[in-house]
Amino acid sequence: MNATDATIHQFDIDDDAGQRLDLVVAQRCDLSRTQAATLIANGHVVVNGKTFKASYRSESGDRLVVTVPPPPGRDIVPEQIPLNVVYEDEHLVVIDKPAGMVVHPAPGNWSGTLVNALMGRGEPLAEGGGNHRPGLVHRLDKETSGLLVVAKTDRVHRKLSAAIAARKVTRRYATLSWGHLKDDLLRVEKPIDRDPKDRTRMAIVASGKAARTDFHRLARFDSCDLLRAHLHTGRTHQIRVHLQSVGHPVVGDDTYGGGGGRRLAELPPKRFFLHAAWLRFRHPITRELVDLRSPLPEDLCRSIAALSGMPELATQEAPLDVFRFYEAEEPVVAAGDERADERADERADERGSEIADN
Repeated sequence: MNATDATIHQFDIDDDAGQRLDLVVAQRCDLSRTQAATLIANGHVVVNGKTFKASYRSESGDRLVVTVPPPPGRDIVPEQIPLNVVYEDEHLVVIDKPAGMVVHPAPGNWSGTLVNALMGRGEPLAEGGGNHRPGLVHRLDKETSGLLVVAKTDRVHRKLSAAIAARKVTRRYATLSWGHLKDDLLRVEKPIDRDPKDRTRMAIVASGKAARTDFHRLARFDSCDLLRAHLHTGRTHQIRVHLQSVGHPVVGDDTYGGGGGRRLAELPPKRFFLHAAWLRFRHPITRELVDLRSPLPEDLCRSIAALSGMPELATQEAPLDVFRFYEAEEPVVAAGDERADERADERADERGSEIADN
């Protein structure tokens, strides 16, 4: 490692004497506990010239030197890609992502991603999202459009991650599913993990991570239903996998059995009908309610017009309003519940920051 590329923190122990080493490093260097523990395990934290385990209890007068190496791997290249910014302040930004845009760089997609575009704006981004994922708190699939929140600081990243884990961030999606649900309301609670037969797909796996999605049918058309999907967890491909598991895949979803009838649905190649249309949360710093709504993009307006038999929806400005999509009520944590948020932050630090997948 080139020392000139690393960030070095040096400080003396005083009021934090008696605390675990990983907690001291996390607090003093604005890191998660997981990040601090990794630095300690890799020998990047020195106490009085020696290395110790994360469980070491600091003593008054200890001299700490913490070396934070640069993130490994390929550098992210900032790109001047236009983005639809629907909300922004010094703490966070919310993007209305178009279908077809990959969220973060990875092998095969090192350019043209949302992260490349965010870097190109020149605004600060939290490092807590991990390598090649600065600022990301949750993700959207490439062919899913809609609202996505990005943190500008690690503190905000931890708070938003904790809020999602505590189900205090409301994420509702508009989707069309083939066939018809038995009832207007459906709750699917089935664990999700990598498909053991095809690692590029997700599947219902008994040993997988717990996942819950609530579906509310808003309209029944001849060949499909219009659903409002409420995510309670954020597993990869969760809505798509849950709908496939009940025999009603997302319209246009080639991966999970909904690709047939694409011409009937008037969808472009690879596009499926899934849109992150509604995002609600308490601002992690100001505690004000942030309530953001994204209208259906043009391709999905044409699709719902074709499948509903209502051609006027193709040119209507807000077709979801016709079906009362935004009329659901959802409790949001009270603005005055500051101690509850502090406890959630502490739990997030204990776990370390993780990105919730959609």
